[in-house]
Amino acid sequence: MVILNKIYTKTGDAGETALGNGARVAKHAMRVTAYGTTDELNSFVGVARLEAEGALDQQLERIQNDLFDLGADLCRPDMEKDAESEYPPLRVIASQVSRLEAEIDAMNSHLEPLRSFVLPGGARLAAALHVCRTVARRAERQTVELATMEAVNADAVKYLNRLSDWFFVAARMANNGGKDDVLWVPGANR
Repeated sequence: MVILNKIYTKTGDAGETALGNGARVAKHAMRVTAYGTTDELNSFVGVARLEAEGALDQQLERIQNDLFDLGADLCRPDMEKDAESEYPPLRVIASQVSRLEAEIDAMNSHLEPLRSFVLPGGARLAAALHVCRTVARRAERQTVELATMEAVNADAVKYLNRLSDWFFVAARMANNGGKDDVLWVPGANR
């Protein structure tokens, strides 16, 4: 259980922060950048939820919870010590990736195939979901970069990869099942 009874601690005033294992690192460290971007993404998902209803809102709520799982995963290095830990750290698992894939397939089954790239926009919800898609891609790039330096849970990377696809398909659904997608017209303004 998390108990937050004091919000400011002053421990980061010198430009360092604590990871989930207690280690102190620079606030600009790649690991902090990666999990910080997942937090940013979670905030944008919250904005998208202002426009979402029903099943889509419930799916977005699950994604927000998953993003906290992902942040907890990324803020805890030393994966090789997980099995030895008295309190094993929270890690993203394959079933979370599989759930996204199933939801993508279900949404995509209602959409016509694309004949062009889609411009971000259309309905307000679709535009918000496209912002989520691009922030998810940035979080994925940063997590992949982190993985070149330190051990990273492979399912965390897969989750981010599927998540950006999920947001793309969900944005198409929000655009009247893709009927109101704004399509790119190559060279239209030459």
